[in-house]
Amino acid sequence: MAELHCHHLRLPGEPGFWCFRLDEQGMVRDVRPEPSPAVESRQPHHWDWQGDWLSPAAVDLQINGLQGLWFGHLEAEQLDSLRQALVWLRQQGVDAVCPTLITGLPARLRRSLVLLRRVRQQQGGAEARLLGAHLEGPFLAVNKRGAHPRRHVQSLTLAHLKQLMDGFSTEDVAMVTMAPELDPRHEALDWLVEQGIVVSLGHTEANQMQATAAFAAGARLLTHTFNAMPPLHHRAPGPIAAAAMASKPVFLGLIADGVHVDPAMAVLLTRMAPGRVVLVSDALAPYGLAEGHYPWGRRWITVRQGTCRLEGGTMAGTTVGILEGACRLARWSQQPEEAILAATVRPRACLGHGATVVQHLQGTALSRLLRWRWQPQATRLGWATPQPRS
Repeated sequence: MAELHCHHLRLPGEPGFWCFRLDEQGMVRDVRPEPSPAVESRQPHHWDWQGDWLSPAAVDLQINGLQGLWFGHLEAEQLDSLRQALVWLRQQGVDAVCPTLITGLPARLRRSLVLLRRVRQQQGGAEARLLGAHLEGPFLAVNKRGAHPRRHVQSLTLAHLKQLMDGFSTEDVAMVTMAPELDPRHEALDWLVEQGIVVSLGHTEANQMQATAAFAAGARLLTHTFNAMPPLHHRAPGPIAAAAMASKPVFLGLIADGVHVDPAMAVLLTRMAPGRVVLVSDALAPYGLAEGHYPWGRRWITVRQGTCRLEGGTMAGTTVGILEGACRLARWSQQPEEAILAATVRPRACLGHGATVVQHLQGTALSRLLRWRWQPQATRLGWATPQPRS
């Protein structure tokens, strides 16, 4: 194994400076705290990272599409284009995504799941990995559906859920967003948890008591916190307070584009729920394309300054990527480590894939990691793919 030790390298969320070694294949091995100066001076190779951070690449739990392609409206003839788009996404620093399917006809959703499975089984190392899908609906509160089409919103019954999920496993569906007040006995929630599927609460009118009960029953995430749910009110705390105060590990999703949530509220969330905020992009199909007008099924959306809106003005999503969201959150909060973890390690922890950065560095190719640099004078966080020598 090559003796390539880094010094003045930091890991987000871990104290002090760290070193690692690469094996002959360029995989990270033996991550450990930086040795004492006397020991370090005997090592044959050093990389001075000047206090930069090393992290795994991003994981986006909520992304609806990219490069003109909608995960929920896939056609077989688009799969080659999708794989090319996933190569582009990997180049943007995103390691994996939960392709998000919003409310639609059950047959349409099931068809998209089949096509996503086909792509997943053929993927190569240059692509962002497709994890199990995120079904954002159709079991949502009608009055909080946002851009989800009303005609396809369904009542939440165990029968409806099993019918939609029939023939699919956690490899196909990793997450489901649901309104917990539609499932007061937790029959659907319990079944999803038993299957190993992450339950997220969203597009909901639930009060604090209803949300607290759902989190106690196994829900693990709040979908795009502040959006499509009761606000955080001093006399009616609602699901946001329930998530922040949950005794079990519960994460709070956040779209950090500065439009869906005001920067001050985004910073407040990180301070109110330290270690629990998970960044998502909620990117739509125009992500990676120029601004303008784009079709979305039978509807049209307009993209201006990274924000997507329906013709009536309803906000539908964004074209701001998850890593740009991390850089914005760092600028607002001046807490770069929090922003890095929220885009890279915590999404993995939410899926049950390990909660520390060291776990996700061991055995990973250096070329699949991210190097972050913070410029405090400019309040700017930037990232790049690390090079073998710097």
